[in-house]
Amino acid sequence: MKSTLLSFFLASAALVAAADPPSLAGKWQVHSNIMGYENDLTCTFSQKENELAGSCGGDQGAVNISGKVDGQNVIWVYKSEYNGGPITLTYKGSLQSPEKIAGSVSVEEYNVDGEFTATLSK
Repeated sequence: MKSTLLSFFLASAALVAAADPPSLAGKWQVHSNIMGYENDLTCTFSQKENELAGSCGGDQGAVNISGKVDGQNVIWVYKSEYNGGPITLTYKGSLQSPEKIAGSVSVEEYNVDGEFTATLSK
C-alpha cells in the first residue's frame, strides 16, 4: 500500500513538473503606479516555451519587451526614455489567475519601485 501511494505521488509530481508554463500570449492592459505616477499600457505578448516577447504601448509610444515565465512567476523588461534620458523598467509579478498578473515594477536609473496589475483583454 505504501509503495502504491509513493508511486502515485511520484507520478503526480512528474506530471506537474512536465506541465507547460502558463500561456501569457495575447493582449494585456497594464496599470502601474510608481511613486504616485499612474500609467496605463497595452502590451501584446507572444510566448515560446518560457521566453516572453512582444511590445507595450501607451502615451509615450511603443517599446519592445523581453522576459521569462517561470511557473506562476513572470518578469519582463523594456527600455524607454524619460525627460530625455534612458530608463529601464522591470516588471516582476505572479499570475493571480489565467487573466490577471500582479506585482512590482522598478525603474533602475531612478532607484524607485511601484506596483502593477495586468489584465488579459478579451
